[in-house]
Amino acid sequence: MARKDKEKIFRLQNRSLITLTNPKSSIADQFRTVRTSIEFSNVDTDLRSVVVTSPNPAEGKSTITANLAVVFAQQGKRVLLIDSDLRKPTIHYSFHMENRVGLTNILTRQVTLEQAVKTTSQENLWVLTSGPIPPNPSELLGSRGMSALLERVKNEYDFVIFDSPPVLAVTDAQVLSNLTDGVVLVISSGNTQTDSAKKAKELLESVQAKILGVVLNNKKEQDYPYYYGEK
Repeated sequence: MARKDKEKIFRLQNRSLITLTNPKSSIADQFRTVRTSIEFSNVDTDLRSVVVTSPNPAEGKSTITANLAVVFAQQGKRVLLIDSDLRKPTIHYSFHMENRVGLTNILTRQVTLEQAVKTTSQENLWVLTSGPIPPNPSELLGSRGMSALLERVKNEYDFVIFDSPPVLAVTDAQVLSNLTDGVVLVISSGNTQTDSAKKAKELLESVQAKILGVVLNNKKEQDYPYYYGEK
């Protein structure tokens, strides 16, 4: 393995789940604020499943998704975090898990949900990693098997949160938005271009996705580290 690849894996494996390692920190508190905003963003219906995405790669969506899953579980809800980024999955790094078996194995009927779901050190939180990278991610996510899986997990868990690929890169987030109750869009301060954010919003709206709000990531520490606002 090349040194560059090893360094990348080391960084991913040491990605901080601050809501677990330092739950009393100001950043962890901001995640709880985002959690509350999500819960109150759709008061007319029971919000059970959410997709987290971003316009482009490297904007922090996977770290935010993992921490949001933790704070929902800390609230006492039974939470399932699904890594539906079937192109560049990283959730297994955040939780120091193997990724030999996961979502793709379920969708191709190789294993059952019970065989693929993994426990975590956080009470009430389970993780379904991506599994092996398939040649047809969009087709798998838009399959009947995916719809059936979502209906099942919504009956077995209180809240299901998906980490999905960036909107501008592929159509996967749009596909998932049609299956779930809402979408949270992650924007990176000083990194995400305004045109990219607008285009991502337009693409999601074009498939009638319900955008619950936006998380502004990578703000300077003296400012609020994360900000959640309506679209």
